[in-house]
Amino acid sequence: MNNSMISAMVSMNSIQKRLDVLADNIANVGTNGYKRKEASFEDTLTRVQQQPDGLRKTGRSTPMGFNLGFGARLSNVTYNFSQGPIKQTNKPTDLAIEGNAMFAVQADGVQAYTRDGNFHISPDPLNPKIGYLTTSQGYFVQGTDNQPITVPTNGSLQIDASGKISSVVGSTITPVAQLKLVTPRRPEGLVEKDNNLYTLLPGANANDVLGNANALLPGDPNRSTLRQGALEESNVDLTQEMTDMLQVQRAYQLSARALSSSETMMGMANHLRG
Repeated sequence: MNNSMISAMVSMNSIQKRLDVLADNIANVGTNGYKRKEASFEDTLTRVQQQPDGLRKTGRSTPMGFNLGFGARLSNVTYNFSQGPIKQTNKPTDLAIEGNAMFAVQADGVQAYTRDGNFHISPDPLNPKIGYLTTSQGYFVQGTDNQPITVPTNGSLQIDASGKISSVVGSTITPVAQLKLVTPRRPEGLVEKDNNLYTLLPGANANDVLGNANALLPGDPNRSTLRQGALEESNVDLTQEMTDMLQVQRAYQLSARALSSSETMMGMANHLRG
């Protein structure tokens, strides 16, 4: 197998992975709190191909040899946690984060995090007077005590910018809980799961990857705020994603053409040899 065929095959494999990332972004353009994924690539292997001594001429200014590459590979996929547009819904249990923070939730016994604030109140089957604050998939939203948040079902909810939840019954306002917010210090230490959730990479230290967003004082430029009755939309720019997809598809076509040309040349060489 010659170098051109190897380079084309490796490049096509990497381009396909890039297309998968773009397709995932486009598919989630309407997902609340979704964060755009970005792919990075690196050379698989490069070496210097020496040229014949006959090209070593007097007065030559360039060095002998040229770089010979064998394609590129996907090195890693990162998450772009930039702010998405805020959509007003006027639903009391909808929450939008403005800033670099995430909600903490319990997903099937696993600690997880999300930017999707489309919450609901799920009544407790054993006690109809209280309900749990849950995600749209039914996962429990956590408070600063690391326990599921429970709220009375006979009143309305009032949630301030810091995440303090109060129950309002008539003119009586009763504090209920404090939403737990975390700041992704090192997003590369998170891995995306189903249902728009993130968990820690196996072996990652939670204190290194995540910070305590609740501990930031008012006035701190890194402090995040909540907006009740609103949702954060995806930060995917559909126009940019479609433009990137067209460019990547064109690159895939060129690599496929290079592979086809290489195969044709090998067939001609074998035919001449025979």
